[in-house]
Formats: sequence, structure tokens, C-alpha cells
Amino acid sequence: MIYAGILAGGKGTRMGLQDRPKQFLELGKRPIIIHTIEKFLLVTEIDFIIVGVHPDWVGYTEDLIEKYLSSYSDRIVITEGGHDRNATIENIIKTANNINTLSDEDIIVTHDSVRPFVSIKTIQENIRLASKFDAVDTVVEATDTIVQSLDNTLITEIPERQFLYQGQTPQSFKMIEFLTLYNDLSQEQKEVLTDACKIFVISGKNVALANGEYSNIKITTVTDLKIARSMIEDN
Repeated sequence: MIYAGILAGGKGTRMGLQDRPKQFLELGKRPIIIHTIEKFLLVTEIDFIIVGVHPDWVGYTEDLIEKYLSSYSDRIVITEGGHDRNATIENIIKTANNINTLSDEDIIVTHDSVRPFVSIKTIQENIRLASKFDAVDTVVEATDTIVQSLDNTLITEIPERQFLYQGQTPQSFKMIEFLTLYNDLSQEQKEVLTDACKIFVISGKNVALANGEYSNIKITTVTDLKIARSMIEDN
């Protein structure tokens, strides 16, 4: 089976919000998270969409699904997120196992709830590549020169841009393999390795690149939200 895992466990601290996490802010006439879920509903290959939400906001999210997506509620499951990104993925996978006992071939396409402009093409490419490789990371080519500074004062390296990419989501992989690799990490490693694909990379697994799009922005700051609202108005 193929699952989508929507990561919505954040509380919007970088947005400077006090009343609600950024994924619940209005974009057009609907919350950001609803736009994101709708993209995955359009992908017929996906059997279930599991949304990992901060425990304080599970009921609120369920109300949003009932309000905006009630006709698809049989494909959408809300579960509590974890204390960080990978812990949320772990909880989502455990929820998937409760829906239907997992097999080695079952795939999850994980995606940030605040990336509502992901394309169906990108999601489908993730699914295709995840069936051939150990994991998939969605990327776009780096357009700016990347400067490295190990002490935050002086430049230590300027890598060749032709070999650099900017990571986005979705990130996709077989669920049982993720759990195996994740559970093999020490607690200290779990706290450092917050990117799921990096866990596969350091474990010597083959992580394929899926073509992302520059429009697949992550709404993290107030400026991002203004850009996203202008993109909605242009469509």
C-alpha cells in the first residue's frame, strides 16, 4: 500500500504566532493544511493520508477535515505527532500499521503540511522512485552560491554549485525500513539526525533525487505567507 504522511506537528514559533500553528492560517479561503491534503487526495495511487498533528490540535484538525473534506474522510486519518520530525513520522507509520499490517513493500510519502504548492507530478515521481530505491528526496538545483563557514565568521569552503541541490519535500521510503534504521539510532543520534533521508544516507542506502519545483515553497515566515497568498491570487 501507499500512504501519505502529512507532517503538521509544529507550533509555528518562527512565524511568531501565539494563537495557532502556521499550518492552520488562511490561504485563500481555506487553511494551508487543507490545500496540502487536497493535493494528495488527487493522487489515486495513495490509499490513505495520515496527518501527524501536535496533540493540542488533533481535535481542531478533525473539525477542519469535517468542514472542508468530509466526503474524503474515509481516506484521511489524524494522529498525534511526536516531539520532532522523525518521531512524528514514526507515529504516522505506527498508525498505518493499525490500519493495515505493514509489509516490506509499503511506501510512505512524507510531506510538510506548510508546502501547499507541491505538484501531483512530484508526488507521483516520489512514488515511482521509492519502489526502485531505498529512499527518495525531492530537490531543486541550487541557484545561489553556497558558502560554508564552520565558525560562523570566516568562509571555510565554497562548494561547486553544479553538485548542490536544495532539499524540499516529499521524502519517500519504505516504512518498515525507516523504522528499522530509526530504531537502531542512539537517542543522541536521533536528536541530531532530524532529516529522514539523512538517516538513509548515513546508513549507506541509495537515496534517489526527485525533481522538485521552485514554486513548492515552505511557508515558515511572515514573508513566505505573503508570497503564498500572492501565488494563490495569481491562480
